[in-house]
Amino acid sequence: MLQPVELLTRTLCDTTPTHPAELAFLFGQTVDNQESVLRQAESLLKQGQTQQVSFLQSPALSGYPGFESWKGILLTKGISESQITGIPFTNTTMIHTRIEAEAMIRYAKQHNIQTIYIIATPFHQLRAFMTAVTLAVELYPAVKLYSLPGPPLDWQQNVAHSQGQVRGSRSQLIAGELERIEKYIQKGDLGTYQLVLDYLNQRDIIV
Repeated sequence: MLQPVELLTRTLCDTTPTHPAELAFLFGQTVDNQESVLRQAESLLKQGQTQQVSFLQSPALSGYPGFESWKGILLTKGISESQITGIPFTNTTMIHTRIEAEAMIRYAKQHNIQTIYIIATPFHQLRAFMTAVTLAVELYPAVKLYSLPGPPLDWQQNVAHSQGQVRGSRSQLIAGELERIEKYIQKGDLGTYQLVLDYLNQRDIIV
């Protein structure tokens, strides 16, 4: 029981890199929840805490409004198009958290990106970060991932989530996220709490 609580606390209250992160990756969300991640992206760029924000270069799919939609919103907020990066994506049938994480990690490895903020809505942040770390350990252990949830939205508002097929208040969605974490750990699709804690501990060693 202690490991999940420790990891949840550290995921929601992570430290920040000593220098601006090279990239911030936004996990896809439905229109109902997208304001959280887009607001965080805007804040990071305007405060100079990252050089680029990125999300899947995909059309609208699985509840995600699509790259062009999110880019358009950020442009209206005064973000330069040169600060927005599309992560290559070729799957035309489905988007889910592991697919996003794998695409992001492969892109980071290809471009030798060393530091990345991982951004999701607060109720999705733990699973998103665990998934990102799982793929980093598998594919690109040298990358330093930092957890930074988007700002919370109304917890009692009824919204769509998870490919747009799950509905409930944002507070109710937390239980489903925790259930998925346990299910995917058992299936081997998601690293254990200890694996992610070990990654964080190693990431923060000062050399």
